[in-house]
Amino acid sequence: MRNMDLATDYVRRASVRVRALDVLFDAGSWADVVRESQEAVELALKGLLRACGIAPPRVHDVSEVLEAERARLPAELLPELATLIRASRELRRDRELAFYGAEDLTPSGFYSREDAERARSSARRTVELVGPHVLR
Repeated sequence: MRNMDLATDYVRRASVRVRALDVLFDAGSWADVVRESQEAVELALKGLLRACGIAPPRVHDVSEVLEAERARLPAELLPELATLIRASRELRRDRELAFYGAEDLTPSGFYSREDAERARSSARRTVELVGPHVLR
């Protein structure tokens, strides 16, 4: 299971989303920055897994797979594995809430600039770390 075209497509699309984050951030749309950051991280990490011959699960948080398959990941990424796992887990928690909200929570009023900065930084770092191992 090693479809490099699909792996490359995932990481390229993640890169585009990271660039789009700046537009959302400049508009002060903090909840949308969080949501799109999650999608960028998910795509980038699933691209990495595919590039390593690992079938990504159909879930939004692949942190458990990254941990379980660490021996199959590029050795250069292992020192940053905790960073990648943390980005996947933390942003997954906010995926639906940032998009839909809840009866007692409106996303635009809940998420702050700091939340958006943290999410955008995680997305940028994930794509930066993963890209060289997929986009060759």
